Amino acid sequence: MVLEAIRYCSGTLSILNQLLLPDVCEFEEIKNVQDGWNAIKAMKVRGAPAIAIVGCLSLAVDLHNRKKFDTPQILGDFIMDKLEYLKTSRPTAVNMAEAAGRLTMIVKELLNNPNTCVNLLRNRIIKEAEDMLKQDVSDNRNIGKYGADHICQNSPDPTSKACVLTHCNTGSLATAGYGTALGVIRALHESAKLRHVYCTETRPYNQGARLTAYELVFEKIPSTLITDSMVSFAMKQKQITAVVVGADRVVANGDTANKIGTYQLAIAAKYHNIPFYVAAPSTSCDFSLAKGEDIIIEERPHSELTSIKGHQIAAPGIGIWNPAFDVTPASLITGGIITEKGVFQPSELKRKLLTDML
Repeated sequence: MVLEAIRYCSGTLSILNQLLLPDVCEFEEIKNVQDGWNAIKAMKVRGAPAIAIVGCLSLAVDLHNRKKFDTPQILGDFIMDKLEYLKTSRPTAVNMAEAAGRLTMIVKELLNNPNTCVNLLRNRIIKEAEDMLKQDVSDNRNIGKYGADHICQNSPDPTSKACVLTHCNTGSLATAGYGTALGVIRALHESAKLRHVYCTETRPYNQGARLTAYELVFEKIPSTLITDSMVSFAMKQKQITAVVVGADRVVANGDTANKIGTYQLAIAAKYHNIPFYVAAPSTSCDFSLAKGEDIIIEERPHSELTSIKGHQIAAPGIGIWNPAFDVTPASLITGGIITEKGVFQPSELKRKLLTDML
């Protein structure tokens, strides 16, 4: 049995409603772009790769269902408008913007060709969206292999099994399958090189407690849940080999934006001399931004911090600040940035990836 969060087949899309986990496993149908936008905004689907895939597949479903477009230009305008709208659902995660930009370029190229008809344009965009599913799983498996190999090769004792600490959710529920940081953990486990995993609760939204713990139990990976405030003590007491987290955006100098709480993990790892890794596909890299301070940080509703499942836990009237992400400086990413192309130091990431793309 394979854990999946996205189900797609020829014009029909449904997503696992992650707001209901771990209590209820329920899939919800996505019939159009508006449904996709709503699901992403409400965090029924989350994780930078999954956001882009569900957003683009919601457009594919919309194109399947809307049969009448009088001209390629009308269809092209419809596609580009919907892509711009999808970018507003979760602005910090760059994968949706990257996919929107790539698909928009394809639309413009096809519209410049006088031989392009409505069906050709529609089918090309649908295929591009569908291909994202397969490509993401392939990329994640490569991330897992490169990351697992790098951790083992750079361990003080390469013969010993790794003990890894991770944050938020970066597995099958955050991607098309396998995962990024959790993919590295999964690869270690598959090769019998993993001793244990410590996953954080990840307040205030509890993605670690609700989702990562769910995946680890599902996959029968030896693991323990800790609160966010326990990480420094865990690093001191539990012989942590490496910290591996994901990223929603990686900028030109190697700074990364990820779930709030990542920055403090990197600081604690540096103090304890534990390698800190960021695992992300190249689609999460945004080299148009020079440094982490340029990243726009999304702020979430106050209720996520003041209540859990509708139950008030904070004193009424208290002021709230609820940023969804923080930025980890490149200098704290001591292990490297793990991509589907290999593991790179933050300072060399842009040059290596751009050279590979040429």
